[in-house]
Amino acid sequence: MIDYCKKVEDIKKRINIALSKSPYNQTVKLIAVSKTFPSDIIKKVYNCGILDFGENYVQELLKKQEELKDLKIKWHFIGHLQKNKAKYIFDKIEMLHSLDSLELAKILNKRLENKDLKLKCLIQINIGNEPNKYGININEVENFLKAIENFKNIEIKGFMCIPPFSIYKEDSRKYYRKMREIFEMFKNENITELSMGMSNDFEVAIEEGATMIRIGTLIFGQRV
Repeated sequence: MIDYCKKVEDIKKRINIALSKSPYNQTVKLIAVSKTFPSDIIKKVYNCGILDFGENYVQELLKKQEELKDLKIKWHFIGHLQKNKAKYIFDKIEMLHSLDSLELAKILNKRLENKDLKLKCLIQINIGNEPNKYGININEVENFLKAIENFKNIEIKGFMCIPPFSIYKEDSRKYYRKMREIFEMFKNENITELSMGMSNDFEVAIEEGATMIRIGTLIFGQRV
């Protein structure tokens, strides 16, 4: 029998220790990344006090949302959102963590405008400049932000990144530090969030200023 509540409490303790080492005096939101795990497991984690869940795939998100509609879950979309699938979830999520093109922003904004809604978004930055990863280049951030101002129904709340993979968590530090530098350059009363850090390196991310961490394996276990 897996004790999900103990797992969550252990992560929260580690978050607090990492916060004590961070110079930024931030708060951190824990997002449970539930992709590939069924609704009954999500419900168990929800009952441990977790309200924010992250999903990567549109159809999977919609299925779980329907199955768990009686719960007060805040759904975050953290995977790459294909432009032709934006219409299915633009009005069903708390936040999009992976806004990575003006084309996607335009499509989302039009849908939101038609329903008189707004959507909180994070700009995904390809911090390692990897050709196989989504996200905008760090040199494009300023122009991207200026262009997004034209889309009144999209609220940019900050930035997200996925650094190059390494089994050594310290290898991520330089990328998270760079993300914090970018965040400091552009932060204002609206831009307040920095989504970075996963199961293998979230403590480093918090030390470098993360305000949101995306934890899957440490809560749910290994995916099959």
